[in-house]
Amino acid sequence: ERQKVVFASDYKDSDVVAMARSDGEACVQIFFIRGGKLIGREYFVLEGTEEAADTEVMSEFLKQFYTEAANVPQQVLLPQEIEEAKIIQEWLRSRRGGEKVEMLVPTDGQPHELVEMAAENAAETLQALRAQWQADTHRQEMALAELQSAFGLPNPPNRMECYDVSHTQGVATVGSMVVFEQGVPAKRLYRKFNIDSTSIGAPDDFASMEEMLTRRFKRYEAAAEAGNQSPGAKVDESFSRLPDLIIIDGGKGQLGRVVQVLEKFNLFEKVPVVGLAKREEEIFFPHKPEPLLLPRHSQGLYLVQRIRDEAHRYGITAHRARRSKQGMASVLDAIPGIGPARRKSLLKHFGSVDKIRDATLVELAKVVPPEVAESIKANLD
Repeated sequence: ERQKVVFASDYKDSDVVAMARSDGEACVQIFFIRGGKLIGREYFVLEGTEEAADTEVMSEFLKQFYTEAANVPQQVLLPQEIEEAKIIQEWLRSRRGGEKVEMLVPTDGQPHELVEMAAENAAETLQALRAQWQADTHRQEMALAELQSAFGLPNPPNRMECYDVSHTQGVATVGSMVVFEQGVPAKRLYRKFNIDSTSIGAPDDFASMEEMLTRRFKRYEAAAEAGNQSPGAKVDESFSRLPDLIIIDGGKGQLGRVVQVLEKFNLFEKVPVVGLAKREEEIFFPHKPEPLLLPRHSQGLYLVQRIRDEAHRYGITAHRARRSKQGMASVLDAIPGIGPARRKSLLKHFGSVDKIRDATLVELAKVVPPEVAESIKANLD
């Protein structure tokens, strides 16, 4: 009930901003007052604020928030004075088209109560988020412990890599590599591999998987060699570390090819690998005939399924992008006078085949010779 705040109709449009901090985490809560009514609220969790004072954190937040905000209100109510207040106030005025913007720290009345209420909301939100983070961390730790036990691993698989192959009848084959650290996706480490199907005989998922893993571990060796030659040199973290567990989207056949790759690089004893078959969610192990079925509702199974599904999603997305590019290229390559260089220039200039089709002869002639422009119009119209 306290949230249903109504002011006098002439009350200024305001944003009420307050913050809560705890154990290195910070949460900012904003109330939006428009036309005398509280029309909405929003919270933001801030990272990297451990060493900064409250005034500095709030100052930086306001600059970032109002850079992206759709509109700037007549006044901003704050819990305390901030750094660069006058500079920020003038900047907000310019963002509002020259109209005055006040930044106030109310000490009494309803505005002060609103600031206190926003601070309480920020503290409650931060507490709820921390409880959620702790619950998620507990589930992830439980899942990793279950996998360690079920797979007979020496340590929890804190870094897991999963591989999948995506294509359409052997066309535009893409291999996907996703990485989970501590049970959560590490998207900065994801990588895709464009597979040349003509070199392996299309379609061949086994050969594609073998090529992908071979390239992955060649890059591991290259990163290790670079590190030995130039200690401290920057290397690609996706490839410079070995995983604690590899998960292959597939059964015995796929798994067998990956084992061959690991043996070729003398890594079979160092890197555990399993295959996950889709039909019954069976887990296959190298050189073991019988698969393992994890308990249906175990955290370990949920985590394995999640990383498999993420590898599939990432691979499908990359495959569609590659297929789309190949489709554009094939249309243009069929036009007399267009080779790889001119095709690249046209796509870079116009952005798509449709826009090339819609271009006039004059526009096309800015990129290619006039006779080629006429050839494009004749073949694409």
